[in-house]
Amino acid sequence: MAVKGKWAQGIEPRNFRWVIKGSLAVCERPGGYGSNHRRVRRQEEIIWVREQGFSPVISIVASPANLHNYDELGVTWTHRPFGNHDDPAAYLSSFFPELKGLLSVPEAKVLIHGEELGDRLSGIIAGYLVWTGLVPSGPKAISLTERLLHRQLGPPARELVTVAMELAGHA
Repeated sequence: MAVKGKWAQGIEPRNFRWVIKGSLAVCERPGGYGSNHRRVRRQEEIIWVREQGFSPVISIVASPANLHNYDELGVTWTHRPFGNHDDPAAYLSSFFPELKGLLSVPEAKVLIHGEELGDRLSGIIAGYLVWTGLVPSGPKAISLTERLLHRQLGPPARELVTVAMELAGHA
């Protein structure tokens, strides 16, 4: 087997963070978002995602733009858009069981991305940790998520944690 060169391995997406080491990770949208988006960078980052064995990649971005690039590079993906006007309780009550099912598969590696690693994605992660019982309370889930993702969770993220606690029957 030929050894792959450095460029054949791709580049790690911006703000890539493990939530559950070896199983669940998050990052910003491959290629960046807004005016920072670069097609070549998107391709290199998707190559890296593929080489790391993530399957599926879950996009929570409202728009399906550029998701076809995953197909072109042989990466399994799922689009679960979470828009600004979507009902958080309805979204999370559907998303969390799906994510739990994906992670229950042995050797599963799931990557979730939003436009950026912001409050929406951070809140989903903290909410998932408390919803599954991996973390016993909302404040502990918030604190742990802040350390894992290297960012503070703002009011929108904290609201998602509250919704997740209600869904789990902790509130």
